[in-house]
Parts: sequence; C-alpha cells; structure tokens
Amino acid sequence: MRLIKKRIVLHFPGFEPLDGVAHRARYERSARQSSAVWGYSLEVGTPDGGSDPLSFEVTTSGAALGAPGAAGATPGEEPAPVIWQTKSRIHMVDHDMFVRRLRSGNTLSQIVAGFRSCAQIMLEGGMRGYFRHAWRFGLFFLFPFLLTALAIALTAQIAVAPYSLGFSPWHMLWSGPLALCFFIFAFLPFSERFHTLHLFADWQMAVALGRMHRADFNDWLEERADAVRKALDEEADEYVISSHSMGSNVAAHVIGILLEREPEIFKGKRVVFASLGSAILQCALLSSASLLRARVGLIARCPEISWVDVQCLTDSINFYKVPVVAVSGNADAPPAKMLLIRVKQMLTREHYRKIRKDQLRVHRQYVLGPDLKASFDFTLLTSGPMPALVFTNPDEKRIPG
Repeated sequence: MRLIKKRIVLHFPGFEPLDGVAHRARYERSARQSSAVWGYSLEVGTPDGGSDPLSFEVTTSGAALGAPGAAGATPGEEPAPVIWQTKSRIHMVDHDMFVRRLRSGNTLSQIVAGFRSCAQIMLEGGMRGYFRHAWRFGLFFLFPFLLTALAIALTAQIAVAPYSLGFSPWHMLWSGPLALCFFIFAFLPFSERFHTLHLFADWQMAVALGRMHRADFNDWLEERADAVRKALDEEADEYVISSHSMGSNVAAHVIGILLEREPEIFKGKRVVFASLGSAILQCALLSSASLLRARVGLIARCPEISWVDVQCLTDSINFYKVPVVAVSGNADAPPAKMLLIRVKQMLTREHYRKIRKDQLRVHRQYVLGPDLKASFDFTLLTSGPMPALVFTNPDEKRIPG
C-alpha cells in the first residue's frame, strides 16, 4: 500500500465554544496521546500567521522493521529500518462565532429562542424523523426542553402555592420571589450539568442550517467555501474532509457549494469525506432542508469522494446504523461506508467508566486521543501515514510495520 507523504485536511468541528486556536490545542493534546500509544514521532507546528480558517502543519514519522527473512536480509541479521514521514496541513473550519452569537443573549431570551426552535423542529417533522430512525437521538432532542419545561411548571407552582392553599393572594408577594430564586439559583446551576442552554443554542443552529433562512449563516457559508477552495489548490496525495457532530452539516453545505460552483473541482484528487458522529440528519430531516439534502446528494454522487460515516453504538447523539445518504432523500446515490466503532475499546476501563454517563463527553471521543490501540484513531485518520480509507478495512494495519 502506497503511504501518504502529503495530506490536506479540512476539519469541521462540532458545536462547542472553542475557536480555531482552542481546537488546535485540543488536536495537539490528542495527537500526543495517539503518538504515545502507537509509538510514532509527532511534531505539531504553530498556526500559520493570518490564516483563515486557522491552519497548521503536523508531521508524523516512524521506523518499521522489515520482516526477518525478507528479500535482501541474511539469516540472523537485524533488518534495516524503513523510515516513513507524513506531512499534513490541517485547516480548522470552526463555527465558534455562531456558538457565541447564539449564547450571547440573556437567559430568558435563550430559553425563548430554544423553545421556538423546538416548536419549529416538531412542526417540520424533525422529531418524528428522529424517533423513527434513532429513538435515542429523539430522547436527546427532547431532554433539555422537557427538563426546562418541568422546572418552569415547578416554578409556577411555587409562585401560586399560597393561592392554591386558600391563603390571601398577598402571600404571593413572597412566593413569587421565592419561585424566581428557585429557578435562578437552583434550577439553572443544576441544568448546566447537562449543558441545557448550550443545547438550546445547538437546536437554533440546526434550524438555521436546515431552513437556510438566516442571511448571516448563508453569507458565512459562502465565505467558508471561498476559503476552502483556496486550501484545495495545494497539491497533496490525499485530501481528508473530516467533520464532527454539527460540523457535518457545515461541511455538507460548504462542500456542496463548491460542487455546485465547480462540478469537476475534485477531478484527479483522492478525497475522503469522514463524518464522525454526524448530525446531518439532525437538520436534513426537517421538511424545509431541501438544499441541505441536495448538497448531501452532490457529495455522495461525486466519483472522487469516498464517504466514510463513523458511528458509535454507545454514543446516543448520532444516528447509529442509519444510512445517512438514503435517509437524506438520495436513495439512488452511492451510500456512505459505515464505520462502526466502540469508545470502550479506545479507552482504559477506568477512563471509560468515568465518562460513560456523560453523553456529550462520549460524543466528543471521536476527535480525542486514545488510551489504547483501537480500530479507529482520529490523529491517524488525519495525520497518519496510511490512506484514510485504511480504517474501513479491519484487516489493514494502521501504522506501517
């Protein structure tokens, strides 16, 4: 198998309050974990000055000993090391500006906007689709809204308790403030354990990327497409377009825009579209998401693009074993190759036990470093010496040797 010497990576992170600098720092930490586990050398460069999106170079290298008895080796002689080196340029196409914008309002405005997005998703058939194809994702959708609705009902009960018990309405002068204190000082801190307001903002973005009704989002996607187009001009052995969670919707729009503009843009290139814990169906199942579904079809039908959809059984925030291309309304297009992984195989038993009840943390593991050698490793996918498609074959080695 021909090793990769030069790779271009376009990574679209998930919905997290991290800018490109923070995502690069996370990438470096994860890459160092991976290099320690697999035993290769690693060098993560500093961000390129003025780059937008933020870009940096990663160099991996190692030596694999040839098999004893191979051609040219005499019996008992130490085989000569075979040296490999791979340079990967990583472009972090983050959407931190929208995460911060959607979280910038006061608590009341965030709650109102969140429930508005919930109603829009229900009216557009999104919730019905979630429960039809991945019931755990349906519960993930409902959870923050049910939790907050319960807290609001309980707050109202505290406020009207004196009246309900037959006391004078004047008693509501103390029960009202008490109810407000319960919501602000008890419920809101408790709800942050589950990132409730952050999830409200996530669903707002889901509606925006499905409906495509917000000029600020649409203009930004066009700008990102221009930036990505420039990154694709650099020559490389392989181009990896990786995306995590909500970032898969951003990636689908951006790559779809490029294919709309230039249908032959990837001609002569080896391209892998790797969606990790993809949330494409989070948006594509909305009835108004016709443009997103069309762009998913463009990507699936592009002959130069190999689509790998990485899914995980223990991650409830993905559409496990659901054929994303077909369910997006493109049943006649080539399907994405499903790569099924297990987080517990990537981590030590103690580490997995510590995180397994935190579903958002489990969901992030796709892009984090491993404790153990496993069938999937994000750093090797994006910076390793083997072609990215090696991960779709369980019999192939992840490192030369």
